[in-house]
Amino acid sequence: MTTFAVDPGPLAQVYDQYCEHLDSIGAADALWQERLDFCPGNPEARLSIANRLGWLRALDTVEFALPRLRTFAGTVRDQGYERVVLMGMGGSSLAPEVLRQVVGVAPGFPRFVMVDTVNPAAVRRILGDRARTLYVVASKSGTTIEPMSLAAEARRVSESAGGWGPHAVAITDPDTHLHREAIRERFRDVFINPPDIGGRYSALSLFGMVPAALMGADLDGLVASGRAMERDCRQPAAAGNPGLALGALMAAATMTGLDKLTLLLPPAFAPFGLWVEQLVAESTGKLGTGVVPVTGEPTTAVYGADRFFVEVTFAGEPPDPATVARARATGAPRISIDVPRATDLAAEFLRWEVATAITGLVLGVNPFDEPNVQQAKDATKALLADYTRNGRLTFPQPHVTVGDARFTFSDAVATAGGTDPRPAIGAVRTGDYLALLAYVPPDDQAWATALDRARTALAHASSVATTAAYGPRYLHSTGQLHKGGPNTGVFVVIAADAGADLPVPGQPFSFGVLEAAQALGDFQSLDQEGRRAIYVRLSKTDPAVLAPVIDALVRPAP
Repeated sequence: MTTFAVDPGPLAQVYDQYCEHLDSIGAADALWQERLDFCPGNPEARLSIANRLGWLRALDTVEFALPRLRTFAGTVRDQGYERVVLMGMGGSSLAPEVLRQVVGVAPGFPRFVMVDTVNPAAVRRILGDRARTLYVVASKSGTTIEPMSLAAEARRVSESAGGWGPHAVAITDPDTHLHREAIRERFRDVFINPPDIGGRYSALSLFGMVPAALMGADLDGLVASGRAMERDCRQPAAAGNPGLALGALMAAATMTGLDKLTLLLPPAFAPFGLWVEQLVAESTGKLGTGVVPVTGEPTTAVYGADRFFVEVTFAGEPPDPATVARARATGAPRISIDVPRATDLAAEFLRWEVATAITGLVLGVNPFDEPNVQQAKDATKALLADYTRNGRLTFPQPHVTVGDARFTFSDAVATAGGTDPRPAIGAVRTGDYLALLAYVPPDDQAWATALDRARTALAHASSVATTAAYGPRYLHSTGQLHKGGPNTGVFVVIAADAGADLPVPGQPFSFGVLEAAQALGDFQSLDQEGRRAIYVRLSKTDPAVLAPVIDALVRPAP
């Protein structure tokens, strides 16, 4: 059983007030009964919220499906599949990846690979593997461009090796394009998820549990863990309710300027931070407010007065003691969570879903919509249409060129900094955060090492909280916070030219063009929202070129 303890520190009075407020409106009862009288907004907004509360009933759907899931996964294992490749994007694919890394794949079950990138080098490596593969296409809408493009390439590869439909599985909402295609193409199986569950709240739905079954995970243990957390999250008193208590602290901290939710996790539980990051950022980052989740930060990061901390112990392993000591020395609010077993990951999925929903509602935003995510999609769509007409993408004129990198600044940065890269980082203010957003192969260890070094350098130069993410993954999660949340971010968008490209079957563009359009489209969207952003286009795919780029941003003035 997971346990928790809250130390609100200087926010003790404010935290108590938020807990009392949640108690006075009967928040726990209202949430689980799906009453809308405590939700913000007009009737239309409340109806929108009502149509996204299916995650509260997700375990009912999974429990009903358990016999089918076991039979399905057992047959896949027994038929000699060597790999399962999940093609998805956003929360619906991150939860399975966290399950893979934290819970693991049971002996005898196929290797599990999640692909949520359109980088041509990564796509070629993953989908070009000739191992006997079961392909899982996961998309709530059934039309999301990344998984559908990946599915088209997987189909091309599998048809050359003997067939597509018999080796394909779909997870989607009812009557989507993907649902109809799966029937038409005679997919091996189709799992239809309840339509009132959003992607980032889908960890305990079929989007999370079908992949868990294919890994041979202990489904009974996961469901039991989720049910135990559900019982605890129904407790009426907020201070003793693990979801409401966390939500009250998140809201109290954010409303008082301590909006950098900093996760301190042991290595074996570190992947969970990626899932929390997308859930919290996309749910709360809108209308100029929001919680800024920070995970995977360098151990030497500077902790400013804008932090609150969540410390997680997993299977008896605490976070790095020295980092915890530095965090506690700040006197900032914190919550400690103990996760005893791997199957208790399900409990944490539910705890954070409840907490995040409550935080959004207390902050006065709809925690289930994502208005600015569509903005970046529209920008990408326009760029791809331009490419289709003209046969090329139109890149902005760089403000400055340094070696193999061309720097373009948003208006907010160009106005402040002119044509020198350094003032862009100099524009960072106390209370800001700095985000490194990279369109490079996420499965390439050399790039991962280069990005870690870059993040450390940016953290030291700016002395503010830093985040790092791969594109286009973040567009479906933290991208909402970047454009809709508080204007406290400085964004460094890194886009490396594709090099050896790969066509998207059935489309007039390639994977490299799609990736480039998404990076440029996001920069344009950030610029449109008045955000401080730097677009860096690298002419080489070599991660070695990143070091001089970061040096150009952070080196002291002569």
